[in-house]
Amino acid sequence: MAFANTAAAQSTAKNVIFFLGDGMGPTTVTASRIYKYGEDGSLNMDKLERTARIKTFSADAQTTDSAPSMAAYMTGVKMKNEVISMTADTVATPPGKDANGNLTVNNCAATGNGTSVPTILELAKAKGKAVGSITTTELTHATPAATFSHICNRNAQYHIAAQIVPGGAGYNAALGDGVDVLMGGGRNHFTPFNATSNKNGRADGRDLLAEMAAKGYVVAANKAEMAAAPNTKKFIGLYSSKSQLEFELDRTATPPLGEGANQPSLAEMTTKAMDILSQNTNGYFLMVEGGRIDHALHGTNAKRALTDTIAFDDAIKAALDKAKLTDPTLANTLIIVTADHDHTMAFNGYGKKGNPILDINRDYKTGQPSKDADGNTYTTLVFGNGPNRPATRTNLDSVTVLGDNYLQETGVRLSSETHGGGDVKLLATGSNSKLFKGTIDNTKVFNLLKTAFGF
Repeated sequence: MAFANTAAAQSTAKNVIFFLGDGMGPTTVTASRIYKYGEDGSLNMDKLERTARIKTFSADAQTTDSAPSMAAYMTGVKMKNEVISMTADTVATPPGKDANGNLTVNNCAATGNGTSVPTILELAKAKGKAVGSITTTELTHATPAATFSHICNRNAQYHIAAQIVPGGAGYNAALGDGVDVLMGGGRNHFTPFNATSNKNGRADGRDLLAEMAAKGYVVAANKAEMAAAPNTKKFIGLYSSKSQLEFELDRTATPPLGEGANQPSLAEMTTKAMDILSQNTNGYFLMVEGGRIDHALHGTNAKRALTDTIAFDDAIKAALDKAKLTDPTLANTLIIVTADHDHTMAFNGYGKKGNPILDINRDYKTGQPSKDADGNTYTTLVFGNGPNRPATRTNLDSVTVLGDNYLQETGVRLSSETHGGGDVKLLATGSNSKLFKGTIDNTKVFNLLKTAFGF
């Protein structure tokens, strides 16, 4: 397919799939590649033809949180930390608590604290396209919320949930007849409080899933129900009774832990979403988030971060394969892969090629364990900050550091590892992918998406 050499492309993308690896900075990408395929191998995302560097700072911080960074992609507006898809003047109102002790805030714009700004998902819906937002986090978490809701504090998850119920109190009317596909965790934000079975349920007593079913949605609670759902109806799948979906390492564990055994993989969620959205002859917009990459990094658990990155990469391959079944050259489909921010994980020392990336560092010349100034071994992957800083370093052994629950050491002691402020990668393929190049601000991606869509 030919493209113009100007900012305006010769044709428009019918479909856009926007993949967001939450916290998936360049070091996480590289480490995941080595973990799965070795130094000479390639992730599926590595094979996409177009690349760019993305600046991620927010309106009030060098290091962003997920709310304004994803909202910048979706709206083109630079906003403050904790704010989701609102004008730049919006203040992140401190959250309060509802009658059951759960976090809540006011409906921001209704009290004069900023106004909503349109998202690319809303613009696509207004053009008659089908739209979807799927994630491995809670559906009301910052990244998916930035596609379909507007709120002055990301912690207002009960308000965010109400915004996606067509015709209900608090509904976001810009969604028209509703988001066509929604998947994630956090069912408690949609269902009534129960002192025994749903302590983190809704204090207002609403059953949002029942309300959505009444509007024609198929509601699913597990992988089997998702697979059985028809492709011809709107769909919401919430695969965790509360909180996020399981980490990939735990979802596939034997025996499986928690609810993971009945949860679909992100690849399975992605292809199901595409099956439903592709019923619309006008095309679609789909956001896919690998959200638990970020959570593992906050906990300085590199192994779970890498395995979730691989699961995210597998979802990219699944989407490419499915799209090419009907669009072999991706002439009508644009696929974007990026991250909302970096983390503080770094490569440490001069490790020998072929040494397992999660193992202790081994010298590239001798192959022997590398030592610090005090004569102790150390791991290749470390974090700039986080909870795991020993008062006195001691020797580390391979059995310990290769374990599922090993937490990498950190430089600065904090209760939780923070995001990093570095640039992240954007990769693209398919229709109008040539638009994405150079070093650009995250807000500019929104304008390029509009151009690619022809909006």
